[in-house]
Amino acid sequence: MSEMPMVGILYGSASDHEVMCEVVKVLERFCVSCEMVETSAHRTPERTRDYAREAKAKGLRVLICGAGMAAHLAGAVASETILPVIGVPLASSSLGGFDALLSTAQMPAGVPVATMAIGSSGARNAAVLAVQILALSDSRLSLALEAFKEEMSEGNKL
Repeated sequence: MSEMPMVGILYGSASDHEVMCEVVKVLERFCVSCEMVETSAHRTPERTRDYAREAKAKGLRVLICGAGMAAHLAGAVASETILPVIGVPLASSSLGGFDALLSTAQMPAGVPVATMAIGSSGARNAAVLAVQILALSDSRLSLALEAFKEEMSEGNKL
C-alpha cells in the first residue's frame, strides 16, 4: 500500500496497537491504504488535535480511533474534523471496555462517532465500515464488498 493513505488509524497507547492492527489487516484485504498513529487525547492532546485538523488536507477520508478506559480519543478527534470518525472501544480496565464503550458512544449532538463493538471484533468492523464509506465513491471497492459479503454468506469469517 504505497499510495497516499485514505484511512487514519489512531490509538491511545502502545498497549492498544495489537488490537488496532486488526483494522490494518482488513483494510489490506481490500487494498485500502492507511496509516497508524499513536496519539492520546490526554497525554498528547496537541498532536491529536493537529492530526485531526490536518487529516482532510492530507487526503485522508475516514478516521478510526481506538482507546481504552474513558480516554475519549474518538470524541476528541471528531470534535476537530468533518471526516467520518469510527470509534473502537478497547478493554483495558477492570470494567472490560464498558467504560470505553460509553465514552465513545455518548457523544453530544453534532459530534458523531460511529461506535463499534469492544475489542478485535470492533476493530475489524471499523475497517469494514470504513471500506463501505469509501465504496460510496469507488466502484472497485463496491465490487470487492459485494464479493466479501458473498464469501461471508458462504460461511467464511473475517
